[in-house]
Amino acid sequence: MDLRPLTDSFAVAPQLQPADMAALAANGITTVICNRPDAENPPERQAAAMQAAAEAAGLDFVFNPITSGAMTLQNVEEQAEAIAGSDGPAVGYCASGTRSAVAWALATAGDMTTDEILNATADAGYPLDHMRGQIEAFATATAR
Repeated sequence: MDLRPLTDSFAVAPQLQPADMAALAANGITTVICNRPDAENPPERQAAAMQAAAEAAGLDFVFNPITSGAMTLQNVEEQAEAIAGSDGPAVGYCASGTRSAVAWALATAGDMTTDEILNATADAGYPLDHMRGQIEAFATATAR
């Protein structure tokens, strides 16, 4: 399991396994957000199996599948709601963690500065400098 913190309360990870859920709970994670569509995974790692394992470990589970290269506004909004609705630290995962990091960056736009967002993703191994304009556009569109 390769957790990469973006903030004190949110991390991203490459593909998690059902067996990881108990360790996540033991480490204080309360919510797991799956950003990987079922079509990309064998049955044992699809959302239903992951949700069952998460819930057995006492975790909340959110299925917000993001198709590579086709993230929607709804995906970003669902990511923001899942993070805000978590009772504690959350982790988002996909194949490499990139989609989860991008969804977080856009969902967080306006709550943090663009530089803070880009520094957090770069420090976690996901350099997103090419998305500066999109993050700033989201921050402007979602001014709170």
